[in-house]
Amino acid sequence: MAAADGDDSLYPIAVLIDELRNEDVQLRLNSIKKLSTIALALGVERTRSELLPFLTDTIYDEDEVLLALAEQLGTFTALVGGPEFVHCLLPPLESLATVEETVVRDKAVESLRAVSHEHSPPDLEGHFVPLVKRLAGGDWFTSRTSACGLFSVCYPRVSSPVKAELRQYFRNLCSDDTPMVRRAAASKLGEFAKVLELEHVKSEIIPMFSSLAADEQDSVRLLAVEACVSIAQLLPQEELEPLVMPTLRQAAEDKSWRVRYMVADKFTELQRAVGPEITKSDLVGAFQSLMKDCEAEVRAAASHKVKEFCENLSPDCREAVIMGQILPCIKELVSDANQHVKSALASVIMGLSPILGKDNTVEHLLPLFLAQLKDECPEVRLNIISNLDCVNEVIGIRQLSQSLLPAIVELAEDAKWRVRLAIIEYMPLLAGQLGVEFFDEKLNSLCMAWLVDHGAVGGGGAGSDAWGTPGSLGHSWVHGALLGPQVLSEVVGQEVTRQQLLPTALRMAGDAVANVRFNVAKSLQRIGPVLDQGTLQTEVKPVLEKLTQDQDVDVKYFAQEALSVLALA
Repeated sequence: MAAADGDDSLYPIAVLIDELRNEDVQLRLNSIKKLSTIALALGVERTRSELLPFLTDTIYDEDEVLLALAEQLGTFTALVGGPEFVHCLLPPLESLATVEETVVRDKAVESLRAVSHEHSPPDLEGHFVPLVKRLAGGDWFTSRTSACGLFSVCYPRVSSPVKAELRQYFRNLCSDDTPMVRRAAASKLGEFAKVLELEHVKSEIIPMFSSLAADEQDSVRLLAVEACVSIAQLLPQEELEPLVMPTLRQAAEDKSWRVRYMVADKFTELQRAVGPEITKSDLVGAFQSLMKDCEAEVRAAASHKVKEFCENLSPDCREAVIMGQILPCIKELVSDANQHVKSALASVIMGLSPILGKDNTVEHLLPLFLAQLKDECPEVRLNIISNLDCVNEVIGIRQLSQSLLPAIVELAEDAKWRVRLAIIEYMPLLAGQLGVEFFDEKLNSLCMAWLVDHGAVGGGGAGSDAWGTPGSLGHSWVHGALLGPQVLSEVVGQEVTRQQLLPTALRMAGDAVANVRFNVAKSLQRIGPVLDQGTLQTEVKPVLEKLTQDQDVDVKYFAQEALSVLALA
C-alpha cells in the first residue's frame, strides 16, 4: 500500500480500494458497512471528490455488497455537506438503480426517494428530474422499472412545464413493450395519481388505468386493481360511475383468478372508496360472485372480508342486504369443500352477531356456528371458539350455553383423540370468555374428567380403552391435559384452583410415566402463585420435594425449579 506509506491523507481510500478488491465477499461487505466512518475521516469535500466517484465507477460486485451500498448512500446527506450537495449522491445511486438484481434496485430507489426530499426545487429540476428521465428512457428494462418509483416524489415540487414532461414519461412507461415495466408502472399508478392535479387525473391517469386494467398480462391487471382504490378516492362521487366502475366490474369478472383474488382482497377498501350508493347498486352483486367463485383462493379472500363488508353497508339497507343476499352465500361457504375457505369464514362470521342482533343471531347464525364447531378442520373450530365473546355479548351466556355447550361436550367426547386434545387446548380460552361462574358450573367437571381419565391412561389403568393407548396419544396429550390447570387457574381464581384443579394435579404426581410427573411439577409451578401460603406449604411443597428425589433427571430438574420459583426450597 504505497499510497498509505507516502501520503496518510489517502489512507482511507487506499484501504477501501484494497478491501473492495479482496476476494473475500464478507470483507468487502464489511468495508461497505463502514462507509460512513470512512466518509467522516475523509471530510465532506474528499467524500464528494474521491469517495463517491470511486463508488460510482466500481459498482460491479455481489448483490449483497451492492444492497448494503444502496442502503448506506440513502443516509449520506450530512456526510457530503448537507442538502446543498445532496445531488452528489445521485450518480452512484443511479448506477445501482440499473443493476439486474431486483432487491438492489428497490433499495436504490428507496434511497433515491429519501434523498429527493433533501433537494431544493431548483436542484430537483437541475439534477433529480434529469436522472428520472435517463432511467425512464434507458435501454434496459431494469432502469425503466426503477424510474416508475421516482415520479411521485419530485412531481409536486417542479414547474408546470416539467410536470407535463414527467406525465408524458410516465405515460410511456405504462405502455412499455416490456411487461415488467408496465407492471412497475401499474404498481405506482395510484401513488402518482395522488400527487397530480384533479384535471390530469381525469384526463391522463384514467386512460392509463383503463389500459393497464385491460393489459394482456394478468400480473399487470391485478396491480391496476390496487391503483383503483387510490384513484376512486380522488374523484368526485358523480364521476366514479363513468370513470372507474366499468373497469372495476371488468376486474371482478376477470378470466384470471389472480385478478379476481386481488379484487376480493381489496374489496372493502374499494367499497369505502366508492361509497354506499355504488356499493348497493354494484358491489353487493360483485361480492356475491366472489363468494361463489370457482377458485378456492378467491372464495377465501372474499370470506375474510364478510364482516367488514357488512359493517360498511349503509345502515338503511344493511340488515336487508345481509339477510337477503349475503347470508345465503355464507350458508354455502360454511360447508365449502376447501378448509381454507371455511377457516377464513370462521375467523369473522361471529362478528355478524352485533350487526344482526339477537333474534337474527339465534335463528340464522347459531346453526352456522354449531355446524362449524363440528367441522373436521381444527382451525375452523378454533376460529369459532376464539370469537365466542362477540356472540355472548349479543345473546347472553344462557342462550349461548344451551346451544353451544352440547356441541363442546360432543367434541370433548369425540372418538378421535386429536379432536379431544383440540378442545382441551381451547378450554382456557373458553373459561376466559365465558366467565368463572359459567366455567365452574358447566365446564369444570369436563376438565377434571379429562385429567382423571388421562391419569388412568398414563398409569396404564382401566381408562385406556376409552381414551386410546398411551402410545397413540403421545406427549402432546400429556402436555395438553396438564396445560389446562396451569392456564385455567389464572382465570378461575384461588378457591376453584385449590378445591378442584390442585387435587387432580397432585394425584397425578405418582403416575408411572415420567413425562406425566415432570408435567405435574411444571403445572404446580404455574398454579402456585394463585394458591395461599398454607396450601403451598402443606400440600404442594411435600409433593415437589418427593419429586426432587425421582429417578428421572427431568422430573428432578422441574421439581427443583418449581420449589425455587415458588420460594419453597
